[in-house]
Order: sequence, then C-alpha cells, then structure tokens
Amino acid sequence: METLRGVIAHGLQQERVIVARRFSSQQAPAPKDGPRVNEDIHSRTILLIGDEGEKFGEIGIDEARAIAEERGYDLVEVSPDAKPPVVKLMDYGKYKYEQQKKAAEARKKQKVIEIKEIKMRPTIDDHDYETKMKAMQRFFGEGDKVKVTLRFRGREMAHQHLGMELLTRITKDTETYAKMEQYPKMEGRQMMMVLAPR
Repeated sequence: METLRGVIAHGLQQERVIVARRFSSQQAPAPKDGPRVNEDIHSRTILLIGDEGEKFGEIGIDEARAIAEERGYDLVEVSPDAKPPVVKLMDYGKYKYEQQKKAAEARKKQKVIEIKEIKMRPTIDDHDYETKMKAMQRFFGEGDKVKVTLRFRGREMAHQHLGMELLTRITKDTETYAKMEQYPKMEGRQMMMVLAPR
C-alpha cells in the first residue's frame, strides 16, 4: 500500500513539472520597439525591395538573407501586415540613427506657448509703464501670450474705471503686434486680460 502511495505521489509531482514547462514555453516573447529585422522575420516568403528601390519580387526568406549578406545590408520588415510581408534591404543602424535625428529636430521645433504675467497698478507712472511695455513686446516676439493683471488696493476699488482706461491704453499700444484673447474682467481685487501675439 505504501509503495502504491509513493508511485501516485511521484506521478503527481512529474505531472506538475510537465505542466509548468508547457506554461513557460507558451509565454510570448517581450515585444520589441520598431520593425522586425533579419532573424526576427519569420515569414517563409517575402516581397523584397532593394536598397535603391528595385523590386526583387516574391522570394524565400533564406534567399533574401543571402542577398542581404552579400550586399552587406539588413532585412527590415517595412509592411508586416501585407501578404506576403514587404521587406527592404537597408543599413538598419544608419536608418535608426536618422529616425532619432528627425525626432530630435521635431522636438526642437515644437515651441511651447507660455503665458507670461505682467503685474501693474492702476496708477502706474509713465516710466514703469514703458518698462512693462518693453517686456511685453519681448514676450510677444518670443511667441508667448501675456496676461496683464492690475491689482487694486484699498480705496482704489472705487475707481475701477482707471483700470479699464489703463487696459484700453495697453491694447491700443500693442495692437500692431498683439491681439486680444481674453477681454478684461474682474476677479476679486484684480482686473485682468490676456493678449496673444499676432
């Protein structure tokens, strides 16, 4: 009886090991970034395009690998969903480098538009006004938007018309290179507007 139990237990152990092995072999390999290259191309037949754009037509993958090796190129799958998949002869290292360079150039050209804030008082003097206007012109030249904020203190709240007059003056002084994006409005003790470059 003990011998029979030992065999059953041993048999169960073996079965568990087999199940574990089957499970691990069914796991898919981690996906790679970019197209399949050389040995990663598993299709038996492909449509091969040469490095100069010439068409080899539909050929076997082994023959394509031989052509690539002879010419010193890589096989790169450019259209995996086609039947058969379209594969091109190219220097993959050089291709990847050029793609990275293009991506870096595109990132450089993307300008993030910022909103710069200029704070003033409704009773600002002329010298300070000119300084703020120069800063505003520089911001517009860089392609940024400008939020003009007027702060009212104490009894100045009774003279909100002074704030509107100042914002109207700013709008007129910047109309050649800026346009109104958000009209003047009150928020608590502040009056603000947003201007954008033309």
